[in-house]
Amino acid sequence: MVSPARRAAFETVLRVFEQDAYADRALPRAAANLDQRDRALAQRLAYGSIQRVLTLDHAIEELGRRPVRKLDPPVRAALRLGAYELGFMQTPRHAAVNEAVELVRSARLERAVPFTNAVLRRVADGIGPLLDSLPEGALKHSYPDWVEQVWTRDFGPETALALMRAQNEAPETVVRMIRGDPVGEPTDIPGAYRVERVDEQALAEGRIWPQSRGSQLAGLVVGAREGERTLDLCAAPGGKATQLEGDVTAVEKHPGRARELVENAARLGASSNVSVVCADALELPPELRDYDRAIVDAPCSGLGVLASRPDLRWRAHPLPELQLDLLRAAADRVRPGGTIVYSVCTLNADENEAVVDAAGLAPEPLGEEWPRFAHPKRPEFLLTRPDLHGTSGFFIARLRV
Repeated sequence: MVSPARRAAFETVLRVFEQDAYADRALPRAAANLDQRDRALAQRLAYGSIQRVLTLDHAIEELGRRPVRKLDPPVRAALRLGAYELGFMQTPRHAAVNEAVELVRSARLERAVPFTNAVLRRVADGIGPLLDSLPEGALKHSYPDWVEQVWTRDFGPETALALMRAQNEAPETVVRMIRGDPVGEPTDIPGAYRVERVDEQALAEGRIWPQSRGSQLAGLVVGAREGERTLDLCAAPGGKATQLEGDVTAVEKHPGRARELVENAARLGASSNVSVVCADALELPPELRDYDRAIVDAPCSGLGVLASRPDLRWRAHPLPELQLDLLRAAADRVRPGGTIVYSVCTLNADENEAVVDAAGLAPEPLGEEWPRFAHPKRPEFLLTRPDLHGTSGFFIARLRV
């Protein structure tokens, strides 16, 4: 009988690669009935297998001598899980092999059971030496080639490898304190606390909000004060909008996410100052103008949050044209002398400093305010890095209109 955690991980991996589901949505459904311990194991198995799939498929094909793309989807998912346990966890060999075999059997693919058993036994024998023999780079650490190329171009080969290693590790869990007594361990970001896990009751009661230090830093940099008006152009799910003081107009294009934003603002006690507008940020109603401040937390390739979103590396693509359009749209809605914070959770100069430079707005010297996070090449900007700061990767600029 397959363990509940492996069953949930198997369903998640299957849905992500065969149905194009998002891992952070598929896993909670698959693991809904598991206890905390099994849920944690299911997440490690599923997320690890999804992150490492390039390396795992290479091992399965080299040692199993069968193209992965030609396998039945349940066999493919079971082999990936088994290979991950054999290569990257301390799971006993017999348990990893037997559980994968039972997953295939439970999928009513009895004819594939001997094949699965044989392949995983060969993987068990050879995956250690195979992984050791791989040269440092995208295949060894399981990233698309273009991501390695971007990071090598922007940061050099050593930092590129450090970023690849760091974003294959589980990220820290950080919450923003909304009200009540502080929880966990204080960090270098005011109001951000490191915790072992998110307290679901405290979250439901609106006392905390899960939000990385990098993300909270972007909200703090806005500097919104009472008596000011701030436009949040890409606001859902509301983490940054609910950080801001004064009157906040939170814009979200998609109706479902706009409803979620309203609910989150209410839960966090921000309904009195956060007004949600369901609209396209590039086609705003004319009355939304003359703001003191704006934040453009733009859609991006997400190369700074790959640790928490394991499937993102396989679907990510840069969005510099959209980002520049959004930044210019914000500039049209902010009064002369006002400021715009441009933030993206990616580590890619094409979406970071190149977009800001193209906008033609004067940057304020953020590195002087937050020297720990100053961009190494452009200290007027901030850049948080998973390998250096232990948080999600964010590029942050504050620009004067």
